[in-house]
Amino acid sequence: MNDKTLLMIPGPTPVPESVLLEMAKPPIPHRSSEFSKIFDEVNEDLKWLFQTKNDVFIFASSGTGAMEAAISNLVNPEDKVLSLVIGNFGERWAKIAESHGAIAERITVPYGEAIDPDVLRKRLDEDINKEIKIVTLTQSETSTGAVNDVKALCEIIRAHGAISVVDGVTSVGAMDIRPDEWGIDVLVSGSQKGFMIPPGLAFLTANERAFDVHKKCKYPGFYFNWSSYKKSLAQHTTPYTPAINLIVALHRTLKMLREEGLENIFARHKSNAMLLRNSLREIGLKLFVEDDNKASFAVTSVYPPDGVSVSDIRKILKDDYDIIVTNGQNDLKDKIFRIGTLGYISERDILTVVAAIENTIKKLK
Repeated sequence: MNDKTLLMIPGPTPVPESVLLEMAKPPIPHRSSEFSKIFDEVNEDLKWLFQTKNDVFIFASSGTGAMEAAISNLVNPEDKVLSLVIGNFGERWAKIAESHGAIAERITVPYGEAIDPDVLRKRLDEDINKEIKIVTLTQSETSTGAVNDVKALCEIIRAHGAISVVDGVTSVGAMDIRPDEWGIDVLVSGSQKGFMIPPGLAFLTANERAFDVHKKCKYPGFYFNWSSYKKSLAQHTTPYTPAINLIVALHRTLKMLREEGLENIFARHKSNAMLLRNSLREIGLKLFVEDDNKASFAVTSVYPPDGVSVSDIRKILKDDYDIIVTNGQNDLKDKIFRIGTLGYISERDILTVVAAIENTIKKLK
């Protein structure tokens, strides 16, 4: 049935109708007092959602743009970066660092696993001369559905003296993450996830420790330069033309999220994820991340049953039920399928997709 698609992927996520209506309004001038008022409220609400007292910069880009902004404003050529890799997006940190002339070392675990804090501590203890300048890591790994203990890892990074740079793309607005309290120096995210708006905005918050490093960065770039965004924020505006209608949409969703409250947001995501995980187990499916304590509340990865292909499952779900789930990435392509549970997703949506998967498998066996 047309216009009834149920989008169950880890991004982009469904957008509330009231938000779509806000986006449909004509753009307003971005140098106007009307926009500045909206922009100021958005910035305060972003601080609330990010659980930080520091500024949150808004870029007109995907989440990868914020990742690039994090690295480009910190590293100089030949700087040493340690990337904690638990999936495709953990690896992306290392690739971005290398593209800016840094030397990237990786601690990699089998996909579906998380980083052992003791392994990180051992490596940083070996860095007697403090050559490792930055440590990158992911909270919720979108490609696998595994979760790192960011709090424990960032405590170790802070004790060493390096700067922690965290990918919170599928966790901010879905899972508890506290940059100020946990000692996270830089945290990034993207709009098409827990923020419940379409792709096109990325977010970055950085503390004073990170800004001290930024000030020594030789080539911070032009468009993503933190100093430009900080200066413009003080003037209630943006350094360059913003994605006006997306910011207006964000203004609306942040009000919705504040009304719900942080504890309720996190509890809803946990409840939906566990309902999905337990329901999939009940119909006989194996989860890629078996340990619930290491599993994301934003995305769940699932193995297909023996003799059934991922492509066939996805095709029937789309053709017969108008439900979209997504494939695995890179080496996991066609080996798993991923179901998103972040943002504007309800218990009814979870039950619907599980019933459709169960019927799909019956058709294919």
